[in-house]
Amino acid sequence: FRFMLQKFLSRRWSSVKGQEDLIPVISNNFVNPDTIFANNQMSLQDIEIYGFDYDYTLAFYSSHLHTLIFNIARDILIDEHRYPEGLKEYDYMPNFVIRGLHYDVQKALLMKIDAFHYIQLGTVYRGLNPVPEKEVIAMYEGSHVPLEIMSDFYGKVSKLEQFMDIFSLPEMTLLSCVNDYFLKHNIDYEPVHLYKDVKEAIGDVHVRGIMYRAVEADIEKYICYGEQTHAVLRKLSKNGKKMFLITNSPFDFVDRGMNYIVGKDWRDLFDVVIVQADKPGFFNDRRKPFRRVTDKGVLLWDRIHHLEKGQIYKQGNLYEFLRLTGWRGSKVLYFGDHIYSDLADLTLKHGWRTGAIIPELRKEIKIMNTEEYVHTMTWLQALTGLLEQMQVHRDPASQTVIQQWINEREEMRLRTKDIFNAQFGSLFRTYHNPTYFSRRLSRFADIYMPSLSCLLNYDLQHTFYPRRTPLQHESPIWPEQTSTGAMNIPFQSHRTTTGSD
Repeated sequence: FRFMLQKFLSRRWSSVKGQEDLIPVISNNFVNPDTIFANNQMSLQDIEIYGFDYDYTLAFYSSHLHTLIFNIARDILIDEHRYPEGLKEYDYMPNFVIRGLHYDVQKALLMKIDAFHYIQLGTVYRGLNPVPEKEVIAMYEGSHVPLEIMSDFYGKVSKLEQFMDIFSLPEMTLLSCVNDYFLKHNIDYEPVHLYKDVKEAIGDVHVRGIMYRAVEADIEKYICYGEQTHAVLRKLSKNGKKMFLITNSPFDFVDRGMNYIVGKDWRDLFDVVIVQADKPGFFNDRRKPFRRVTDKGVLLWDRIHHLEKGQIYKQGNLYEFLRLTGWRGSKVLYFGDHIYSDLADLTLKHGWRTGAIIPELRKEIKIMNTEEYVHTMTWLQALTGLLEQMQVHRDPASQTVIQQWINEREEMRLRTKDIFNAQFGSLFRTYHNPTYFSRRLSRFADIYMPSLSCLLNYDLQHTFYPRRTPLQHESPIWPEQTSTGAMNIPFQSHRTTTGSD
């Protein structure tokens, strides 16, 4: 690769000094997918209390669950909202959308937006079909989305809603399918009504307990990663760490899942268990008191003066939780998969340390470790460097070559997008910029990882250091680094094998 590029440069610009510097070295370093990545320096030695969400944090679900949610919500639209029977022709498509996308409620458009509020052209979809770039630019008078029409941290919709929850994947897919059906059959419809109906149908799958009953009835079909979760909890318990669980799911559902993942004595591992917490309201609303729940689901009316180990509590609020436990500040580390509902308030208002569980990481890292991706990115970086350095040559022959490079660079950018997802690309990048999702992840999560099992690779004295990446105005005078431990994790001698995709 370097020889071919050097030969090409020598032939076209043999007089250019320093052309060797324009040719990047192909990296042979690969990222370990079981790494914990740091946005902010944090030492586990300082952590005394570990908190967890349940869904997609302690319990990981198979792809069957999203198919179930999609099918039930689709049928609710047909049976209860009088949507066309023809929607039954649509099945769940597990690889159509990615998390972190934005949806324009009024225009019925699904899209990916970067950290600077620019739409990634080529990732705007109406139904199941891409919208031409010229049409997107005409609708938005460019590709920038003003702050005032973006949804807030809690998902409150202005004009654009961001889908941050893993459970939102079937919702986005259903929105796209219903839009597609109406467009194909030339049915006039109000996009706002469609959005609200789909959101309500998806919500009914949870609120009515349909999903919970289905999972409980066939736990082995829907839940995975149990052994690793148990190992993490056991490790923390043996090291004298306090643990608590705060989840929006109901007790029966959590109990059934934790019995399968950990065992019938799972409650012995936790100092506090809170169900149906109603996050993110739990972190902000001071009005809701805790209620104790019996093993049979009966709500008791007595006032709560202590949060006792072995008991189950419902609702409540974080301020009362802090008063009753005294667990404040940076000695608490809380893990969750939803960057807004689980992590934002804890970081911004309460100073807890936060860990984001991002299951998509494992797949994306494996892609980045492939030879195809490494060579594609190296060539893309080479083209970018050539364009930056050689654009000063204004003669017609040079401009012809530069235009060829621009065209090839655009082709390479599309190719790198498609490697991850043919419609929307990577969860973390929009071409060269971070995605809006990435920006929020870096702001609200001290550390992030594919699953809790990554904790098994570190001792509880470990300090996580973020990579020092040069700012644009800084000279990269220090050696290029990767995230601490990403290449050579200081695994313990008795390392436990993590679960695979």
